Amino acid sequence: MFRWPGREQPLVFPDMSLAAGEHLFLHGPSGTGKSTLLGLLAGMQTPQTGSVSLLGQQTSAMRAGARDRFRADHMGVIFQQFNLVPYLSALANVTLPCRLSALRRARADRHPDAAASELLTELGIPENHWHHGVTNLSIGQQQRVAAARALIGAPEIILADEPTSALDTDNRDRFLDLLLTLARERQCSVVFVSHDRSLASHFHHQLALGGTP
Repeated sequence: MFRWPGREQPLVFPDMSLAAGEHLFLHGPSGTGKSTLLGLLAGMQTPQTGSVSLLGQQTSAMRAGARDRFRADHMGVIFQQFNLVPYLSALANVTLPCRLSALRRARADRHPDAAASELLTELGIPENHWHHGVTNLSIGQQQRVAAARALIGAPEIILADEPTSALDTDNRDRFLDLLLTLARERQCSVVFVSHDRSLASHFHHQLALGGTP
């Protein structure tokens, strides 16, 4: 259970588990706590009751600094607004997790620039865009840079908060197929939040919040 300050009604989440390498689609109307649940999984918030355990560790019992380190080492997060660093190039944004986490750098299997270049190529970002500031890229390109940043260094868990909401249908489906294909290749578990239930068929499991069937 989690209660935001000033909000009378708490958010109550069901018990859930996800096996390594499996993908979960999380949906529900606005206000049902989809983004809050991702924040709890990422360790950005902690529950008032209940617990969060990831990779065999009870992350909700960790201090804030330990949760930050756990997230840097083991999670890739794709935010709805991407949260790219505007003054860095596309390549530098992708390699950022390898600069923050020695574990992610080691798992990249090669120099971070080479690993980032491979991901950007797979996600269809032209090489002549890699050294551009990300604010010069289209929304779709920024989204794919955010996905590459989440995937670099093979984190065990990918959390994605409505990353396709700004895309048309063709680009949305293409992006989702690429993301899940790369996640499968790297054996990443994925928790993907969206209000668009037509995407559910791409995932192993789905969970509704807020009483939707």
